[in-house]
Amino acid sequence: MSRIAYYRVSTVGQSIEAQRAALGGGAAITKEFFDEGVSGTTKAAERAGFKAMLGYVREGDTLAVYAVDRLGRDALDVQANVRALLERGVTVDVHGLGVIGRGVGELILAVLAQVADMERQRIVERCESGRQAARASLEATGRTHRGKASMGRPAAADAQAVIAWKREHSASIAATAQQFGISDATVKRYARAAA
Repeated sequence: MSRIAYYRVSTVGQSIEAQRAALGGGAAITKEFFDEGVSGTTKAAERAGFKAMLGYVREGDTLAVYAVDRLGRDALDVQANVRALLERGVTVDVHGLGVIGRGVGELILAVLAQVADMERQRIVERCESGRQAARASLEATGRTHRGKASMGRPAAADAQAVIAWKREHSASIAATAQQFGISDATVKRYARAAA
């Protein structure tokens, strides 16, 4: 019947276009659903685009996804979602893997989902290890292991200078933000901290 595509990217700065191109996009896809800026740690059924796709697909449809991890938060979520789709008569087609069917297809999917889950855990461990190294170096030398003066993002502007200029000129938040090339939210955050 219909070929439906589901795409997900973790940050707003990323684009679904690479996934769309890999799945054939355009005429090859009847309907598209996507979640942009949604972390892979969110259960698939809690994502707006995935939930809408679940409400749309019907028996005989094919759901195309770019990768196994698009179908769930972890190996168990992926397996539960695929099983639910298969039980509804929906074919699941994973790019580079092919159509997932009952039996061997589900077994292969379970293994791949587990590998994706394991890799996600390794990423978390590497990030935490980096944070620990940065904290230790910051404590010992005043700089992180990468030479930064702090653990967080660099300040958008000098908060004291921003607030002083705002007060001196009786400027609005928008005018202050424009003067320093920062967002209104940053000016508000600096003002709250100064109060």
